[in-house]
Formats: sequence, structure tokens, C-alpha cells
Amino acid sequence: MFAVLKTGGKQYKVQSGDVLRVEKLAADAGEKVQFNEILMLGGDAPVVGAPFVDGAAVQAEVVDQIKGDKVIHFVKRRRKHSSKRTKGHRQQLTLLRVTDILAKGADKSGVKAALGAGSAPAAIEAAAPAKKPAAKKAPAKKAEAKAEVPAGADDLKKLSGVGPALEKKLLAAGVTSFAQIAAWSDADVADFDEKLSFKGRIEREGWIEQAKELTKG
Repeated sequence: MFAVLKTGGKQYKVQSGDVLRVEKLAADAGEKVQFNEILMLGGDAPVVGAPFVDGAAVQAEVVDQIKGDKVIHFVKRRRKHSSKRTKGHRQQLTLLRVTDILAKGADKSGVKAALGAGSAPAAIEAAAPAKKPAAKKAPAKKAEAKAEVPAGADDLKKLSGVGPALEKKLLAAGVTSFAQIAAWSDADVADFDEKLSFKGRIEREGWIEQAKELTKG
């Protein structure tokens, strides 16, 4: 029996005992996690989801948190007065060993759901059906925007170049305070630059230096 699961925007065909690398999950080594977005179950009686198979899941044990191979990103601008830049990046990954494939009863298994490390708050919010408005889209826009800002979060719009749209991206990635941004390493900057398509904005606008000043104030 095999299953096709979806995680981190990618699809994986797995069988019990397989070892695979996926986009980083919010879990420690030794923990057991469950993937609930199952696109297909294969075997003697294949089942194709629409888009997911109801009640199906893939359970796996986290072996380790690792990094992928180094990728060199080189930017060269044609004009003489411009600059060029070389940056290295290693994608953060989670190494898993598939333990079980469930055809049904996933909701009663009690195993922790597999959530992306950078999008845990957004995934938890999306999993709550009660929070989805029925047919009042237009009037509820402002209320929804305010509800997305966690209690006690800093006003990230104080950073240069950060408006409501960029603030929303940062909050969805789990960034809620200036202290977090002030502590970013070069690897963190490269990671957020790629994942959120900031295109060098973090360094260009000097977010880390601004965040350090704001944490003092």
C-alpha cells in the first residue's frame, strides 16, 4: 500500500518504512507527526481524493532536522554604477521515517498534525472551521485584518518599507516582534528573503538595525 501526501507545497509518494526529506516541520527529533493532506491511496483498491481522501493520513517519526545542499545565488546588474551580490543558502529540511499509512480514522489517532515551521499560526487558524465567515466577505475585511495580529505583537509597520501587506506576510511566518528580527542571522535573512520573496528588502531597508533600535525604545 502506498499514499501520495502533500506538504510544503510538494507531493510525495510514500510507503511504510520510507525515509524522506520535506520542508522544515515544527517538530523535534523523535516526535511522531501525522500528514492529513492525502491526495491518493494506492494498493488493491486505489482511492483518489477530491482533493483529499477523507479520514486518511500518513504517520511518520521525525529522525532529525537537517539542511539541504548549498545553493549559490548570484545577482549581477548590467549597468556599471550598480553592484553585484553572491549569497549562499541551505534550505532547512526535516528528515522523516514513514511508520503508518491510515486509510481511515485519522481524526481519532491523537497524533500531532505535521505543520510547517514558519507557518504554524496560520495553519492552526485555517484548521478552525468556526472562524471562516459564510457570506459576509466585504464588511468583514477590516475585522479579519485586525484579528490576524496576535495579542502582544509589535507594530511591525514601524520598520521602513513595511506596510499592511508585508506585515501580514511576517505574521503568517511567525514573526511577531522586533526582538525576533533583531536576532536574525545571515541564514535567517536568506531564508525569509527566499520564502517571502522580499528580493533583498531586509538588507536594503536595514530591518535588523531598525529592530535593534526599536527593542531599546
